Amino acid sequence: MFFDDCSTANIATVIREYEGVRRKHAIGEMVRAIRIDAPNVMASFGEDAAVIDNGEEALLLAADGIWSRLMEADPYWAGYCAVLVNIHDIAAMGGRPLALVDVFSISDMRIQNQVLAGMHDASLQFGVPIVGGHLHPDTPYSVIDIAILGTVKKDSVIYSHTARDGDVVIAAVDLDGRVHPSCSLNWDSVTMKPPSVVREQVKVMESLGRDHLVTAGKDISNPGMIGTLGMLLEVSGKGALVELDRIPCPDLAKNFMTFEQWIRSYPGMGFVLTAAEKDLDEVCRRFSSVGMTACRIGTVDSSRNLRISYAGEESSVFDFSKNGVMRLFSDDGPCPP
Repeated sequence: MFFDDCSTANIATVIREYEGVRRKHAIGEMVRAIRIDAPNVMASFGEDAAVIDNGEEALLLAADGIWSRLMEADPYWAGYCAVLVNIHDIAAMGGRPLALVDVFSISDMRIQNQVLAGMHDASLQFGVPIVGGHLHPDTPYSVIDIAILGTVKKDSVIYSHTARDGDVVIAAVDLDGRVHPSCSLNWDSVTMKPPSVVREQVKVMESLGRDHLVTAGKDISNPGMIGTLGMLLEVSGKGALVELDRIPCPDLAKNFMTFEQWIRSYPGMGFVLTAAEKDLDEVCRRFSSVGMTACRIGTVDSSRNLRISYAGEESSVFDFSKNGVMRLFSDDGPCPP
């Protein structure tokens, strides 16, 4: 590993103060302002997708917007990622993505053409069609937002809020990739892969949900691996101890990366999961069969504190009894899913 000169306290601070984490802090206040009860909604805020009762199956509904910095840096990659992150939201729930719609605000035809090319290529590669949306052709800014619909068997949903004491924490990442040339905190492991490979990688999550091999899961998103795990633990009302030297990494020196950079990166294909210890080997085997590296990186506990350890040193990253990533808790405890 390449963080021998960094204390766990320093790594914890880097994660906690990363803008990709801090941007999530406003979620809790918004949830408390707009949440209403609905009898057909099985789960909503805090999950990667809302779960809506639809008879024998459930519908999965999610939406994502792309960070304006990414749009400015590389419009094509922004368009590609707008599709990619939505597909991952459905996959993370154990579901099958069906279709996407977009809301596109555009001020520059050059940006428009590149964003559309990225959206088209990702849609074609993953086999999920864009079927409509809304266009603002006269705005003073350029923004792309996409919503996605998926489906899942009711007994196969992988939730974020169901991690259990004693579960192992598993990180699964495709390490066969590159630092994206436009974005130093994006790991691109998808654009160079044939459709058959990325589609099978997405389907692994569906198989894990169907066979009840994991207790909770999330796709690794903008807050990075530890930040995303923090979101999962926050809604589960749990804590965990993560061993930094167990975290799967690409060849950092070869890719001119530091560990601090990797731990904050958005991986092209990556998930954090919790599972019973007895299912660890099978979960890792299924990811390995589609070219992804999966391994145990920690253990869930009841502390409501996410800690990291290395070489005998331990530091707290998030104390959910005081504050979380999404700030979902109130005086009465965490918001229900």
